[in-house]
Amino acid sequence: MGKRSTKENKNIYQISREAAGLSREAAEELLSFVSADRIERIESGRSMPHPDEVLAMEQGYKNPELSNYYCTNECPIGKKYVPRAKLKPLPQLTIELLAALHDMEDEERNIIDIARDGRVNAFEREQFDAILEKLVALDRTISDMRIWIEHALSSGKMDEAE
Repeated sequence: MGKRSTKENKNIYQISREAAGLSREAAEELLSFVSADRIERIESGRSMPHPDEVLAMEQGYKNPELSNYYCTNECPIGKKYVPRAKLKPLPQLTIELLAALHDMEDEERNIIDIARDGRVNAFEREQFDAILEKLVALDRTISDMRIWIEHALSSGKMDEAE
């Protein structure tokens, strides 16, 4: 068994591995194609993980937040387009999702009016920007809900559909 880390500025990859109760050597066996040395370089910040490594860690460590973290913090495309998901209680997520959906219902008429002629004029631009803000909020809430569901599935708190 490897020695226990006392490093205070651990990154999410090390925290996730340790939360799963795995040494680097045990993680190497679990992940199969990621060596203990490579895991150490990722955890120390000397190397950036590859997407396939993050997916393997997510599954092996049972931590669905890893992929979202990677996409929102380390991937240049994800930084621009993927909302940072947060693990929140289900009741809070449900209320946020319903509120975001309700906001979009209020914008339905505006979307139709803007799309009717296929162009966005100066007046419609303000409406379009407001709609875009609400779409971004809905996207963020959907990402939060997805993380909750994946976390519940991976931790055994929710059974997968048969």
